[in-house]
Amino acid sequence: MEVILLEKIDNLGGVGDQVKVRSGYGRNYLLPKGKATVATPENIAIFEERRAELERKEASETSAAEGRAAQIRDLSLQLTAKAGTEGKIFGSLGTIDIVEAFAAAGVQIERSEVRLPNGPLRTLGEHEIEIHLHSDVNVGVRIEVVADGEPVDASAELGEEEVGGDADADEAAD
Repeated sequence: MEVILLEKIDNLGGVGDQVKVRSGYGRNYLLPKGKATVATPENIAIFEERRAELERKEASETSAAEGRAAQIRDLSLQLTAKAGTEGKIFGSLGTIDIVEAFAAAGVQIERSEVRLPNGPLRTLGEHEIEIHLHSDVNVGVRIEVVADGEPVDASAELGEEEVGGDADADEAAD
């Protein structure tokens, strides 16, 4: 299926590019979302009339993303999480936690803009994440994960539970 792209799409092309895509991708994603139009002679003529308008729109979106990137570049975030003595977090920190941390710092980002290259954060220390604001604008951010209060000794907790569990078993046997 031949389409004309109405906006820049990662790994596909820029505004005005005429590309061949799989029919399902074109019918189910590009056309309904207004990201492309079918490459017919009539649509090509209509697109050429609107080319300047679409390119201005793309340039304004890119400049807006650059403005947001300038806010984010200087930001350093610190997240707290409960962790064991070995520096492993109980559970993990994901995109929702990062978006909330940005909101607390006064910067609004969407969950879909957060890229975690190594998956959810599961250990204490510094982590590098990426914020994808636009197809041309990515910002690297350092996030430091620190322990919330005193580290919990997991082996001590297990020992107490085992002792309690044995006492219950002894009482049940009597």
